[in-house]
Amino acid sequence: MSTDPQDAIARVWAVLDAEPDWTVDLASRLVRIPSVNPKFPAGNGDVDISGREAEVQALLDGELRALGLTTRQWDALPGRPNLVARTSAGDPDKSLILCGHVDVVPVGDASAWSWPPFSGEVRDGRLLGRGSQDMKAGLACCVGAIRAIRKAGIELEGQLALHSVVDEEAGGFGARAAVAEGEHAAAVIVAEPGQGEIFLCQGGLEWLRVTIRGRQGHSAYRYTGYWPQPHAARTGNEPVSAADIATRFLMALRDYEAGVARSKSHPLMPAGVNHFGVGVVQIGAGMGPDGLPQILSNPGIVPDVAVIDIDMKFLPHEKTAEVRADFEAFVAGFCASDPWLRDNPITVEWELYGLHFPPMNTSPDHPIVGSIRAARGRLGHAQTILRGSIGVTDGAHYAAAGMQALRYGPAGANQHGADEWADVASIRETTKILAAAVIDWCGVRSE
Repeated sequence: MSTDPQDAIARVWAVLDAEPDWTVDLASRLVRIPSVNPKFPAGNGDVDISGREAEVQALLDGELRALGLTTRQWDALPGRPNLVARTSAGDPDKSLILCGHVDVVPVGDASAWSWPPFSGEVRDGRLLGRGSQDMKAGLACCVGAIRAIRKAGIELEGQLALHSVVDEEAGGFGARAAVAEGEHAAAVIVAEPGQGEIFLCQGGLEWLRVTIRGRQGHSAYRYTGYWPQPHAARTGNEPVSAADIATRFLMALRDYEAGVARSKSHPLMPAGVNHFGVGVVQIGAGMGPDGLPQILSNPGIVPDVAVIDIDMKFLPHEKTAEVRADFEAFVAGFCASDPWLRDNPITVEWELYGLHFPPMNTSPDHPIVGSIRAARGRLGHAQTILRGSIGVTDGAHYAAAGMQALRYGPAGANQHGADEWADVASIRETTKILAAAVIDWCGVRSE
């Protein structure tokens, strides 16, 4: 049998052309299983979401075992299994992981949908339903590519693995568990959705908590801590409003954010994507054991606790430790300008809820990029746009372990929104492109 990669690609594409609906049908079956991330129990109506990630993994496990792959499942989180499937061992320099996640976000307001949220129906060239675009279509493309390679009788020089992971929508703990288990390869393709672009990089993402402490007191005497009082009148126990400090801090943060955005950039990322998004602010009296204010409904008390939760995005070429140090220096400088804060400094908690996505920054000249571009060229696409991903993906966790990762997947629309759908023609094409890229990267084993 020929070991020419181009001949192998032609044979694999012939298999796919003979069964054009197999991958679409698999994606449809996956969508019909409501594998909502169990960390988000609200917004799903009366749909039972318990154990559904495991149901998806069982379906995929059966398909992959039937292809002769070795499979392994283990709980990345309690009751939430990862699935890894592999071909036989080969050249580690030519090893490749195809990655997708099985968890989806909640439906939200079902009345806003034009079809049942977990329909899985194919209509007018679209696969309909929650998770169709993000990212069960991409996961199905990975399986469809592997199946076509196996059915064509192609033996690869490098090991090919599929990582079907949980929890991407809430921190990527499934991918993190796979990496921690030593499931590595030279390169990784994350089949998250796109419109024909290759996403080479993505910024890092940190969730962090800023906690400001004041001094509780009667609201009638707030002015004594806010406005200068005669020296003789001061008791040293004047109320200090955490709300007032938080207001000043948020204004300073806005200016700091603007300075960071002006001074730092990346050629594949939009200007200003490196931000400090204030998502949750809780201000009240009495620090609770959970680190949050206990009294939130009595404006007659000067609040002594302000907790600000921030979604911080930084650029692909930046280092996590340096970005954290810069922010902490900003906070320290803010505290140094205020007598109260010099003695009662603001605290910063990193990896809030354990969430941390490292940056990913793959070179445009890396051979895995060339493998996808060549496959697209074979299908008549004269140009392939290279971009940075605004949203984070599990590629971050592979990149942090030294693997060369990128994102490439099928087209569609409305991910995380009502009326989510994936493009059927793109599913078929993406399956071909992934199969060709696998062959080009992994190589064909001689007999």
